[in-house]
Amino acid sequence: MQKPLLAAHMARHEDTQASLAKALGLSLSRLNAKLNGARGATFNQSEIAQIIQRYDLPHEDACEIFFNTKEDKTP
Repeated sequence: MQKPLLAAHMARHEDTQASLAKALGLSLSRLNAKLNGARGATFNQSEIAQIIQRYDLPHEDACEIFFNTKEDKTP
């Protein structure tokens, strides 16, 4: 998952992790686990669909965020 790209969309929509967690019906700690991939936590299809709709994500961004379709060029 590309957390920085999701965070950028959240910021554009003036959203916080707390407000996103509430919208998804998750606790803040569970959302953080999913954002960080802690203990194998991942977003399910329903959550991904809700996030795509909430931020009106273009297909390319959604794929990059959730499915790592672009290479990470970080050194």
